[in-house]
Amino acid sequence: MSTVALITGAASGIGAAVARRLARGGARCVLVDVDADGAERLAKELDGTAVAGDVTDRDTSARAVATAERAYGRLDLVHLNAGISSGVDLTAFDPDQYRKAVGVNVDGVVYGVAESLPALTRGGGGAIVVTSSLAGLVAYDGDPVYTMTKHAVVGLVRGLAKPLAASGVRIGAVCPGFTDTPLVAGMRDVFLGAGFPLLDAEDVAAAVETAFYSEEPGTILIVQPGRAPVPYRFAGVPGPAGGERPPTPITTT
Repeated sequence: MSTVALITGAASGIGAAVARRLARGGARCVLVDVDADGAERLAKELDGTAVAGDVTDRDTSARAVATAERAYGRLDLVHLNAGISSGVDLTAFDPDQYRKAVGVNVDGVVYGVAESLPALTRGGGGAIVVTSSLAGLVAYDGDPVYTMTKHAVVGLVRGLAKPLAASGVRIGAVCPGFTDTPLVAGMRDVFLGAGFPLLDAEDVAAAVETAFYSEEPGTILIVQPGRAPVPYRFAGVPGPAGGERPPTPITTT
């Protein structure tokens, strides 16, 4: 039985590279993008299925999951890749621009997780990989709001890792450096002129595939040019001076 994968932001860049890589391995792909024509072209190329929609709308994720189960009978892998830079200037704040960035980069991930989990568990388990960024681990002062959103999804992955693993669903993230995709197209010549290497989308796609099958819940893979993907190791934080442990969380209804 073929693996079934759902990929958001699939029409170009990292999402398209992941779709092509998985399809070469025999996966059936559901390709989600606001660029309906681009998603449809790639679906025809890969004999997959396109879903047009904006991930800021929860219904897009719901339709994509339903499409996967209707077309292929199951869902195994989910790559929540859709993302945008924010361009938000906090000294001349535009709330609509801010909401768009948070909607794509954070809400789209939360909706994708929430809508795909029932399908993954119905199929006996699976894996979710989120595209974050090095800006999800370090301060990137070129776009602080983008940095905030990418930190947020790393936090979500880490917080969900153990609970989801208990139900047979792995979740992880990839944190690539600057990658030669439409997101950085306007600065490509600047990077190249400075002699700074850019990742190829296929480099990141290989890391995504690795993250799908990582045995360690919550794996966060750093992807940098010329280096093999490496798990990020978070430093611990000091606890109370007496060494006390917090109580087990209490769930209320």
